[in-house]
Amino acid sequence: MKTMKLTMITSALLAHSVAFANVTAITNATIHTATDTGVLEGATLVIENGKIKAINPDNVTADVTIDASGKVVTPGFIGSMNQLGLVEVGAVAASRDAGDDDAGVDFDASTAFNPRSSLIAYARKGGVTQNFVAPWGGKSEFAGLGFVVDLSGEFNSVTDKQTALIIHLGAKSKGSRAKALDNVVKKLEAQQEKLAKKDKKDEGKPSSEEQVLTQVLAGDMPVIATLSRASDILEAIKLKEKFGLDLIIQGADDAVVVAEQLAEAKVPVILSAVSNLPASFDSMHASLDNAGKLEKAGVNVILSIGGDGSHNVYQLRFDAGIAVANGMSHEGALKALTANPAKALGIDGGVIEAGKRADIVMWSADPFEFSTTIDKIWINGEEVSTESRHDKLRDRYTTDSDMPRAYTK
Repeated sequence: MKTMKLTMITSALLAHSVAFANVTAITNATIHTATDTGVLEGATLVIENGKIKAINPDNVTADVTIDASGKVVTPGFIGSMNQLGLVEVGAVAASRDAGDDDAGVDFDASTAFNPRSSLIAYARKGGVTQNFVAPWGGKSEFAGLGFVVDLSGEFNSVTDKQTALIIHLGAKSKGSRAKALDNVVKKLEAQQEKLAKKDKKDEGKPSSEEQVLTQVLAGDMPVIATLSRASDILEAIKLKEKFGLDLIIQGADDAVVVAEQLAEAKVPVILSAVSNLPASFDSMHASLDNAGKLEKAGVNVILSIGGDGSHNVYQLRFDAGIAVANGMSHEGALKALTANPAKALGIDGGVIEAGKRADIVMWSADPFEFSTTIDKIWINGEEVSTESRHDKLRDRYTTDSDMPRAYTK
């Protein structure tokens, strides 16, 4: 029995290995690399073992060849700062796992991630192949640790845990922003002192919170500060300079006011391209042309969905189109969905380059055009479906049947 089980397992592994080792060639494509190489016309892209093996090789030997004449090929888009997989229905408390009253520095919600969320298949339809999931935390200004997932729907799709520490600064509905900032400073100073005084003879295992703060102080873990007011952004830059933080600003409706300082400090900014109304006294400079202005100032811009990003990450490409219509370059908008979040968060992917993770999307035309559709999409080198619950509901209620609707699928 044991021998039979081992044989079955070996056969399954070999079958998977053979399937995964298939070489796919995409030929005659217009490839937007999201690198300094720019756009390649009539190009060939070779995928093998989950990686981009070659671009325009001299010879191509492939198991599957796809003619992409007239098509546009881009890296898969990367969503960020949403609760995809942690929230199914926002109005149903039992389907929300992104927050907890006791959440703090070491709150890691990745174990609650649901790769079979119906929202994930829907996000794939928008060309999104990876996502940075951000918990919203609890009572503390420390919201916890964001993590990276791919949108394959597989149970092993959490690709990186404890990717970045998220801190809520700026406006507060109760209390003062000054107290929140002071709490952050004191927490970092306390850990600095602890590390400086560490007695080698008494090296007890550091707590999970201490381990996170040590990575933050070493610059090994990005810190994402959510805030919008220009003066708060400058205070956050001071934090970066004082503690050597790898800082990212999210929200940042006032970022254009201090664009020069952000560019000089090399601080990436995550924002919504369609944030154009002052939702609070902190966002008086919200405007459709902010993304373009920040790009021109030399800021590394990352586009994300404002509001309910978990349900609407599918719309990233439309937001990028609006950014282009309001002054952002087309190449800059593509990088804001691909290369820029990959670079800021240390994600493998986001570019079409030999040796990189093969998250690839083949579009019928310019992905930022409303009428464009996805022809094919690959995640980690494997083609995945773009069918979502929306398609199944459409088919269910538009297919003739003698059965009552409740008994048909």
